[in-house]
Amino acid sequence: MIADVRIKSLVRHVDDRGYFMEVLRDDEDLLPVFGQFSIAMTYPGVIKAFHYHRFQDDFWFFPVGEAQVVLYDLRDNSETKGKTQMVYMGETNPVLVRIPAGVAHGYRVLGNKPAIIAYITTRSYQREDPDEYRLPWNDPKIGFDWTTKNR
Repeated sequence: MIADVRIKSLVRHVDDRGYFMEVLRDDEDLLPVFGQFSIAMTYPGVIKAFHYHRFQDDFWFFPVGEAQVVLYDLRDNSETKGKTQMVYMGETNPVLVRIPAGVAHGYRVLGNKPAIIAYITTRSYQREDPDEYRLPWNDPKIGFDWTTKNR
């Protein structure tokens, strides 16, 4: 596990009408400050990786579809610098993941349908000075193999 990454299991309250699920609350000590809420849809098999932030934390949740999320700790002052963490998220594993500033992150959509990511950040996106830095999806420093391992 990477230091300061937090994973919150989400609980579905199901009845004959459907379900209700709380994702993030202000009394959980997870979100220090609200910045922005966004959603994106990604097609099956697509890899969106890697990027990181110097100042903002991200909170990721996949309400639709399935994703393989990969985290890589770039922080010089972290005891887990250089470590990789993988989280399977989505409809079959409803979790919220806190990704701290300095941890590179990306995902691959699994299965046959698009995935929707809903995410909250601790800072709003600034077009003039974005806190977003990119690394290639196949960065040799990270060295992550995105292929599915048939077992």
